[in-house]
Amino acid sequence: MEIEEQSNTNRKGNDFDEERDQSNTDKEQDGVVHDFADKYDDSRAEKEQSDNTCLSGSLVGLKREKVEDIYDLYCNHALEIGFRVRRSTSKYNVAGVLVQKWMVCSCEGTRKGRTPSSTNEGKNKTTFITRTNCKASLKVKLNADCLYEIVDHNTEHNHPLSRKEWSYMHCSQRPVNTEKAIVIDDMISSETRQVDSLRYMAHDVGGGHEKINSIGGDAQELIDNLYQQGVEDPEFFFRIKLDDGGRICSIFWRDSRMKEDYMIYGDVVVFDTAYRTNKYNLICIPFVGINNHWKNVMFGCAFMTNEKTESFEWLFEVFKKSMEGQSPMTLFTYPDQAIGNAKKKVFPTTMHRLCIWHLYQNGVNEFEKLKANKFFHDAFQKCVTGCRNGDEFEKCWRSMVSIYGLQDNSWFKRLYDLRHKWSAAYNNDIFSAGILSSQKSESINTTIGFNAKETANLNDLCIIFKNIVERWRSNERNDELQCSREKPTSCLPLTGFLKHASEVYTQTIFKDFEKEFLKSISTSIRFLSEEHDVKLYHVTEADEITSYQVNFNAVDFSVSCSCKRFEECGLLCCHCLRIMHVHSIPQIPECYIKRRWTKFAKQDLWDKSASGMFEKDKSAATWRQKMVKKYYNLVLRDQENEEARAIIEDGLNAMTSALEALETTWQTRNATDETEISSSYYDMLDPSHSKGRKQRIDHLQKSKKKKTSDASDSNQ
Repeated sequence: MEIEEQSNTNRKGNDFDEERDQSNTDKEQDGVVHDFADKYDDSRAEKEQSDNTCLSGSLVGLKREKVEDIYDLYCNHALEIGFRVRRSTSKYNVAGVLVQKWMVCSCEGTRKGRTPSSTNEGKNKTTFITRTNCKASLKVKLNADCLYEIVDHNTEHNHPLSRKEWSYMHCSQRPVNTEKAIVIDDMISSETRQVDSLRYMAHDVGGGHEKINSIGGDAQELIDNLYQQGVEDPEFFFRIKLDDGGRICSIFWRDSRMKEDYMIYGDVVVFDTAYRTNKYNLICIPFVGINNHWKNVMFGCAFMTNEKTESFEWLFEVFKKSMEGQSPMTLFTYPDQAIGNAKKKVFPTTMHRLCIWHLYQNGVNEFEKLKANKFFHDAFQKCVTGCRNGDEFEKCWRSMVSIYGLQDNSWFKRLYDLRHKWSAAYNNDIFSAGILSSQKSESINTTIGFNAKETANLNDLCIIFKNIVERWRSNERNDELQCSREKPTSCLPLTGFLKHASEVYTQTIFKDFEKEFLKSISTSIRFLSEEHDVKLYHVTEADEITSYQVNFNAVDFSVSCSCKRFEECGLLCCHCLRIMHVHSIPQIPECYIKRRWTKFAKQDLWDKSASGMFEKDKSAATWRQKMVKKYYNLVLRDQENEEARAIIEDGLNAMTSALEALETTWQTRNATDETEISSSYYDMLDPSHSKGRKQRIDHLQKSKKKKTSDASDSNQ
């Protein structure tokens, strides 16, 4: 039995160290601070003047009793426009009274006397340019009435402004007020790390995850949770599969953001079934991709009770349906025959690849005596990612199995039969986002962090999954903000190819491009022939051993290399870059800029959001978050005052009574028009308790008992 439902509910002085210290603190605390920063002090907004000032325009003429109030006003203006505020020059009279104050955009000024090489010498740190000599500023002067008045406001910026939804992450929008500082100091005094104290406050203001009041057990609680998410997210999608006894055997869900991400980054999907620690011994299966910052992005999640072919077929069909029938170009999985069979049926045109990281770990662990053998590590890694073609792979493989006596080992025999699915020497003309020819697949498998206790129930797993997704999205927002306000630096002048790459690629991808560009400088070329405007070159790398053939068309500037790097990862190789540089091509041809790696990968989505298409759907969640912040700051400010506590509690009780009455009236009025299907309609039973394995079975070893497909099928 299968149940199919989809919700359709609709932040003294002119020195630069102040900002630099703030920036360093931000980076040290990483995404945790941004989660806490999202709860910035909304009391500023409460001080907005009764003269209905337009925060997006000029602030000249406005007056305040304190200069801090002017600063708060300018910060609110910056929030509306999309930039960071920095305090600048101050001027005092003979009595020590502040008479003039300048506040500037954080991009004001330039970095002088510092070069990337001297800054980074001996340090594994990347330096970015944040100063653009922006002239946007605010001048405040003490007038005859002893009020601080804005006498000059330059609103012109010479740099891209942040999108409004990222503005809250700016330093000037994330102050730590006195009350919050006291809480943090108290926690540090009790030997709590500062990062942990910030994480606690972020969770405190968010209130944690609310548990839904449900009638049944774990299964019913999970279904109620999914239905509630559907109410909040009109594009939320989930499916449930029941066995003959009415018990849940498979669940899949994804939210609207996951679908949006899949439409942009869904060309490569990593499907991992390695997580199986919970009360019901369920298999947790996240669908993971890679975004334009080479970070993980979630496409969906599933729970399953078994690993049969029909179960994977159901899951792949549901996943495909939730993504409007769009199939990935490449699917990375654990080596499992059932997964392979299901993939052939549901994703027949998708290239099936085996996760290199899993293979490497299993290969090294196959024999105890080989675990500490560095030469075996290197030999196996050479077979996985270091061979350019099939002939070179065959030579390396025969040498490895001969040296280490693996000719008769069944695990390595089975691995050899599947070589077309894991070795970079085969089918490297199919896009795999760079996973195939690198060790970056390890980052996917080690950063998911899906840690659950053996007593975790279904709803606990759902909450853990939601926390992971929120952490990844917080990191992505931070990366997007950094790309929008910072320019990368290079040990070479940013001209030509490098300048163009720094403008279009994200910071992470630019660094990969820069490495290839540096490698291209050390290559040597030899002209071979020319036919129909197509020139053939022989490009040799610095080791004078490795060489590739490059074809270059002088008419349309098209280029191709036998290394297939562009086809496999979407970035030009050093060989192509060298030939294009020889022909004085000033920038990267548009056809060789893969949009998924650029700063503008989500531009279409941002344009829709800016046009207001999603505002109606997300207004409730935005309002809720705003109110939570306001009430949290109110309680934190007045928690030590008994009289203030009583006022807050009385006000809360009065609001609760009024809202309950309103809700009753609303329910009566709309009883006949109610269209939401209650999950209690179904008699949901918990999955059966299983005492099966908790550890991953090596399917290459298990497959000895099964009939394996022919080597020719391994290419599919």
